[in-house]
Order: sequence, then structure tokens, then C-alpha cells
Amino acid sequence: MISLEEYKKIVAELLDELPEEFFEKLSGGVIVSEDTVLPDYARGNDRYTLGQYQVAYGIRQIKMFKGSFDRVYPKADAVKARELLRGILRHEFRHHLEFLGNIHNSSSLEAEDEREKQAYLSRHEK
Repeated sequence: MISLEEYKKIVAELLDELPEEFFEKLSGGVIVSEDTVLPDYARGNDRYTLGQYQVAYGIRQIKMFKGSFDRVYPKADAVKARELLRGILRHEFRHHLEFLGNIHNSSSLEAEDEREKQAYLSRHEK
């Protein structure tokens, strides 16, 4: 498991890889939280929120959840963590860019996430 400091360092380095345009209107920036977050639809400790794009009160931000990351990837070293965090960050930035572009169709990430959520829920029906 990587330390909080290493996690923050990796996130900062990955943010440096992205074009400036990605940060347009991301007024709350990207923040790292130590929280472990389960989505409200989770049926147990088998589903964690690793990152989240939030829009509230005119503030747009991305949150990265170190606690959740540690639960899902407890054995990730710095190299593996970098690879995983790159994917998580880019996923959240895609939400941001699609939100700015008012993209809410069946091929959007929002729709893809909803399909994944529904598939999860259908697997957990009793």
C-alpha cells in the first residue's frame, strides 16, 4: 500500500500530463481525500468510489478517494498505483468534459456508468 504522500505525489504528476484545457471551469480543482466511500447503491463492502466528479453550487471539482483506493488495491506499489490512478483521473476528467459539452446521450460516460450500476444491481438481486 502506498502512503498518502506518495498517492498525492502521483496524482500531482498525472495532472501535469493533462492539457491545460482539461482544467477549464474546474473551479474546485482536484482534491485528495483520505475517505473510504461506498456508493449509496452498494450491497456490501464490494463496491467503492475511487474518484468522483462533483458539481455543486457552481463549483466543479474532482475528488480522489485514497481510502477507497487502498481497499480496492491494497497491494498496489507506486508503479501499479500510477497506472490505476491515471485511469481513474481520466475517467473523472471525461465526466467533466462531457458535462461542459452538455453530452448526456447513450454513449456518454454518465450513461456507461449507469449501465454498469444497473448490471451490478441485477447481479445482487435476490
